[in-house]
Amino acid sequence: MNKKLQDQVALITGSDSGIGRGIAEAFAEEGATVVITYHSDKDSADTLGQIMQEKGYPHAVYQVDVGDEQRVASLFENIKNKFGKIDILVNNAAVNGSEIPVQDMETEVFDRCIKTNLYGPFFCSRAFLKHWTPNQQDARIINVSSIHEDVVTAGNADYNASKGGLKNFARSLALELAEKRITVNNIAPGMILTDMNKAAMDDDAVRKEKEQHIPMKRAGIVDDIKAAAVYLASKESSYVTGATIFIDGGLSLNLGQGA
Repeated sequence: MNKKLQDQVALITGSDSGIGRGIAEAFAEEGATVVITYHSDKDSADTLGQIMQEKGYPHAVYQVDVGDEQRVASLFENIKNKFGKIDILVNNAAVNGSEIPVQDMETEVFDRCIKTNLYGPFFCSRAFLKHWTPNQQDARIINVSSIHEDVVTAGNADYNASKGGLKNFARSLALELAEKRITVNNIAPGMILTDMNKAAMDDDAVRKEKEQHIPMKRAGIVDDIKAAAVYLASKESSYVTGATIFIDGGLSLNLGQGA
């Protein structure tokens, strides 16, 4: 069977767990060589690497802080030296909002979120492009954003600002790269049952209460995200750039409802 990502090298940041792990697994199943990265959870990353090894999927595992410019540059050098190229970049690594009002938020809290969620995609995208060559047709940059690139919540100005910035970063970069046939798109999940929504995963009552605000009346799962990521990474999406695909059960459509 012809696989959609055969012979492609894909880097997925923050792929030791959650959405990033699901995307890494889906890409490997579609024939890609997958580069797994983690920030601090080495055990989870190594476990995923072992699963890839047992299935015969080519892969590598690296530690990186995407908010550190020099470490990102070193990561891309290592990948290029090992595999010769990088065709697909998925900027997935992120931290959650602080749930601290702006008047009480320390600079370090705001800075950490912006560094990871916005500088991280900037550092990684820039390094990706420095290693891109014109014979790499149909290269892909995919950012895992959030419905909060458009929908804001009180107490998470750090997260909302980072995802709002990521929206226009992707749109700007898409314009810069269109003639090179490098596409740049965002996936914007709503409530997905990963560690970022740990309270809803651990407590059915919390989950069911939150689900009442979702038009489809259910939380999403990682499988809901994987197919979109494969599509945006494949040749099937070659005419899609600067777009955001919302995967949220209709949650972002609730703006103004009941007013």
